[in-house]
Amino acid sequence: MNGPEVMDIAREAVFTLLQVAGPVMLVGLVVGLAVSLFQSLTQLQEMTLVFVPKILAIFASLAIFLPFMGNTLASFMELIAARIASLN
Repeated sequence: MNGPEVMDIAREAVFTLLQVAGPVMLVGLVVGLAVSLFQSLTQLQEMTLVFVPKILAIFASLAIFLPFMGNTLASFMELIAARIASLN
């Protein structure tokens, strides 16, 4: 295996990482911004108010995006296994 092949695998790994983690992170970002906006509009500065909606939204998004995440990781593993098998 030479340098360009390693860089290709690394690029695919980073792209797969972004595909798998991106939706959940975006949901956390949107919920965090919404709660922060709500806190600033109401001047309610409770520190624990941020965590409960964000945790619930992240768990819900994990439940929704879990099949997509599993398929993405499975296809990446198939790609890696095919490359390992082609080395022999």
